[in-house]
Amino acid sequence: MQVGFTALADRYGIALAQPLRVESIIGTTRVSRENAGRLENKFPTSYTPADDFAGHFEFGLKYEEIHLEFFARLFASVGPEPIEAWCRRTPFGQYARRTGFLYEWLTGQRLDVPDVSNGGYVDAVSTQQYLTRCKPLRVPRWRIFDNLPGVPDFCPLVRRTGAVQEALRFDLNAALRELNQTFGADILMRTASWLTFKESRASFLIEKEADQADRIQRFAHVIAQHCGHIDDPLSPRSLQTLQAGILGREAVGLGLRHSPVFVGQATLHQDIVHYIAPSFEILPQLLDGLKGFERATRGAESLIRAAVIAFAFVYIHPMRDGNGRIHRFLINDTLIRDQAVPGGVILPVSATITSSIDFRARYDRTLEVFSRPFMQRYAASYRFGALAVYKDGTPSNLVFDDDDDAQFAWRYPDLTEHVLYTAQVVAHTVRTEMADEARVLLIFQRAQEQLKEVLEMPDQDANRIIRSLKENGWQISGKLRKTYPQLEDAHLAERMVKAVRSAFEEPNETL
Repeated sequence: MQVGFTALADRYGIALAQPLRVESIIGTTRVSRENAGRLENKFPTSYTPADDFAGHFEFGLKYEEIHLEFFARLFASVGPEPIEAWCRRTPFGQYARRTGFLYEWLTGQRLDVPDVSNGGYVDAVSTQQYLTRCKPLRVPRWRIFDNLPGVPDFCPLVRRTGAVQEALRFDLNAALRELNQTFGADILMRTASWLTFKESRASFLIEKEADQADRIQRFAHVIAQHCGHIDDPLSPRSLQTLQAGILGREAVGLGLRHSPVFVGQATLHQDIVHYIAPSFEILPQLLDGLKGFERATRGAESLIRAAVIAFAFVYIHPMRDGNGRIHRFLINDTLIRDQAVPGGVILPVSATITSSIDFRARYDRTLEVFSRPFMQRYAASYRFGALAVYKDGTPSNLVFDDDDDAQFAWRYPDLTEHVLYTAQVVAHTVRTEMADEARVLLIFQRAQEQLKEVLEMPDQDANRIIRSLKENGWQISGKLRKTYPQLEDAHLAERMVKAVRSAFEEPNETL
């Protein structure tokens, strides 16, 4: 016998874009089994709930997972009557109160029941199991602490799974201090300067635009100038500033889009749609909702906030172009604002994403955690019709028929896997990417110093000689001899080669 939220979903015909992860059934013993991300719980007959709305919903609140998209769809389907009846029957029961609060919070409609006048305050959701608002809001009507991490217009959910909690044990600040102690502040800041450009280049590689040298330089400038400094980064004005910096101020259609958009790929015969973004009419509400999440969670773990803000932004997809790069910009921007990373230090997360087939494949799979089931739910809801030119100048023939229905998913995404991936990427970035770059820079600095002990020269010339020798297997090229006639002196040339080569080949305790 099926019980809990899945029983209600079947009874009321609730079709979800994000499937329920937990299924509960009545059996003989209590056991749990997880398979492919889904959890099956079996309970003995003593757990059997009343076979009505209140019975199954209370069971779900007790033993299953919060699922805001499901709650919003269910409340829209059943209306206020079963919740009102439950609240009148047990006005002080915490599960009735939590349900009444959730109904009014999600629907914006007031239930026809009196305010609760007795009983202690209880949390809307568990702080141990979910990311919650840092400063709960008292709701006297229900004697509830509203600790939901967002606002009704946009409230992502992050489950504090064992894997997420393990990933969040990575102490970003301590890891950066260790780098600083190992290599010194000067090397770390010089590494950060180079990594800003590396992050830009890798970000464009993710967008399959690695040959766009001028745009790579522009994005590097945007990162260096605006990360942690731009006012209200999620405001339309700031987003347009970032977009213009990335694409150029002469780019077509800067600012929030006023046209439909999908993420996909073109083939010879047709476009393949991987994800349809929210309709442009609700973009201001969703962005304001995302800002509401940002305000509500200030003081929470920075890695969670950075992941949610960045991935929520890319799903909202508010711009015609540049969404992916702004998405990765927001990771660093959030970490700097939360003082998890010193100003001026850029974590090259894009470089980590492109550093291996595994990280890149996991990035795509992480995006698909939401987009794939979303598109399965709406596979028959879009088509390509007559071409129309929209207010922002975009010609499009995409027609999506279920904007209102899809808002339940767009507003309440589960971003648990996105937090896990981001935390692991950041840990690898600091422990491997940044440490490796610092080692390279330290070796290069040592090579400069040893080369200048043989022959004094400006840094620019020293760098040119070092790179040439390294690239040519410690042999002096004809071009290098022509540029620097001093190298015609065989004894001097030998000493210079030895000085540079030893910097790269001799062991060093710091390295």
